[in-house]
Amino acid sequence: MSDHRSLFVPEGLEGERADAALARLFGLSRTRAAEVIAAGDVLLDGRPAAKSDRVTAGAWLEVVLPPPPAAPVAVPEAVPGMTILYEDDHIIVVNKPVGVAAHPTTGWTGPTVIGGLLGAGHTVATSGAAERQGIVHRLDANTTGCMVVAKSELAYSRLKNAFREREVTKRYHALVQGHPDPFRGTVDAPIDRHPSGSGRFAVVAGGRPSVTHYDTIEAFRAASLLDITLETGRTHQIRVHMSALRHPCVGDMLYGADPTLAARLGVTRQWLHAVRLGFMHPSTDEYVEFTSPYPEDLSKALDIVAAES
Repeated sequence: MSDHRSLFVPEGLEGERADAALARLFGLSRTRAAEVIAAGDVLLDGRPAAKSDRVTAGAWLEVVLPPPPAAPVAVPEAVPGMTILYEDDHIIVVNKPVGVAAHPTTGWTGPTVIGGLLGAGHTVATSGAAERQGIVHRLDANTTGCMVVAKSELAYSRLKNAFREREVTKRYHALVQGHPDPFRGTVDAPIDRHPSGSGRFAVVAGGRPSVTHYDTIEAFRAASLLDITLETGRTHQIRVHMSALRHPCVGDMLYGADPTLAARLGVTRQWLHAVRLGFMHPSTDEYVEFTSPYPEDLSKALDIVAAES
């Protein structure tokens, strides 16, 4: 059933594009907000809105929100290359391969961590939305490495809180173009969806606070291998912050990487790997830490760039 909403535009949205304002008011993606506007289901002071219209504080906004799409369901399946790093009654830590999403989403038709675990006979916590039960954090589909999934309800609750309170050690290695200057530093820049609504994210004033620490492990002629730790866990955070420094992850064409360098190194996705994950075990309260070796494609690229230096 459609949802009819009417309200005055708040002062905090003065001057925003109509699609951006709609997205912020009703928790929609910019793409979804633009679709609702294009369907003629948004009126500003009684007149049909265009997505590029600028809203004014106090304007009367009328919206007909379509029913949300049915949530995708995790389907048990075989996921080649996904291995188990550790498992007990409360948690399961996987080494996530490339091309695998954490859980089903609208528009994703590839394999998922949850589907792979269910397909292999593992159990996961029933807490959380139906399509992401047991998921307490995520890695991008084309980012590899350590990922923990909750098996018990206790683990789900405690791990979600640990991630929320920034009590989890998240360490990544990234091969980035060029040489960051300084070679060690912190990027403290807010992140939100890119204004273009293209599915990318960007450093945006007023976005969600995002903090990334980096340190150069080794500098090669064409690229640098960085050790990266996160205080926050925003979507595409490392990729966005490295791009903002003008040193995108090698192979990350979505965020401005050089396709020529990627081709030379045989990289077909962002060179980014979750190498270490540490947290207090939700049952024993003892600190545990897990590591993941580089997958073959990243190791080969690193060998090539080192040989060229």
